[in-house]
Amino acid sequence: MKVSERLEKIPPYLFAEIDRKIAEARAKGYDIISLGIGDPDTPTLQPVIDEMHKAIDNPKNHDYPPYNGTAQFRGAAADWMKKRFGVELNPDTEVLANIGSKETIAHVFFAYVDKGDYTLVPDPGYPVYHNATVFAGGTPYHMPLLEENGYLPDFDKIPEDVARKSKLMFLNYPNNPTGAVADLDFWKKAVAFCKKYDILLCSDMAYSEMTYDGYKAPSVLQVEGGKDVAIEFYSHSKSYNMTGWRVGFVCGNADAVKALGTIKNNIDSGTFKAIQQAASVAFTIDQSYIDKLNGMYQERRDVMEKGLRELGWNIKPSKATFYIWIPVPKGYTSETFATLMLEKAHLVVPPGNGYGKCGEGYIRIALTKDVETLNTAIQRMKDAGIRYE
Repeated sequence: MKVSERLEKIPPYLFAEIDRKIAEARAKGYDIISLGIGDPDTPTLQPVIDEMHKAIDNPKNHDYPPYNGTAQFRGAAADWMKKRFGVELNPDTEVLANIGSKETIAHVFFAYVDKGDYTLVPDPGYPVYHNATVFAGGTPYHMPLLEENGYLPDFDKIPEDVARKSKLMFLNYPNNPTGAVADLDFWKKAVAFCKKYDILLCSDMAYSEMTYDGYKAPSVLQVEGGKDVAIEFYSHSKSYNMTGWRVGFVCGNADAVKALGTIKNNIDSGTFKAIQQAASVAFTIDQSYIDKLNGMYQERRDVMEKGLRELGWNIKPSKATFYIWIPVPKGYTSETFATLMLEKAHLVVPPGNGYGKCGEGYIRIALTKDVETLNTAIQRMKDAGIRYE
């Protein structure tokens, strides 16, 4: 049977391709170190696990959850936003539970995009922004994220006719894949642009708590009038080591939250109530747990960046996420260098062009291995003669 035209327009999902390459390399007998997928390698934080043990034994948690999330979870999310950013939210109308932010990010395109509409998506960027636009019948306009601009888009370079046809703008800071960060002045510019063109501003904050060296990521909802045009997506995956739990929330503009709720009502039945109960505890967890996690990643960042500098890369310390975004050596493309890393050093890294055309010439390294393994990875590169020239 013939699949839909929209499905034929979607390229192979980057991380599924990475899994395939790992399996092939291991089948050849290689001892593979994967620095590819951003999946934390340490357990979910213990207070969350302890709460889950209690929650799962409660029969009241075994039936269908409310479509918009339990009152406990939505209230805890609103309280956390108030504590973390000083942002006031109505948990009944401005907060929506989701099955991890990826689900709701994909759904927002179906809520707002029709055939002929444009979306403004970052390039390089999380592949779902582009692919979900195509699924919804829209046209993605790629905003280049360039090193010389600190990997921030230049709103002035978006064509007027594209801006007027655009329904959504997606921004993601702290950024995947570049690790770049944004300040509140940037968010003010983004809000002003989206107000001018009646665009829903979608802020993907999956890495909001994964920051270093004194940097704290701001929220677009802190901007005066931000809630008029913006929603923000949060995930428990990275902040609390809960990638497999599939839980998070979206908040902000009440009309957009309602529209997303309508999509969810017709597509899914929500997150298991026991998970929402455990996830509510994560919002109140002692900051020392987060600080310990960030300290671990900062140590890994320092080890990997030091090793890369010894190999010729001139890179500044990243302030957020657990990714390092580096240029490939002269004479290589993203894919040929990623292949070299796999075949000569038995290291798996995603090629930058998997995140968009502007990612060509880069690779991404995920700091999801311990210090010893990262040192081994650097040594393998040295032994293979892999350097930045």
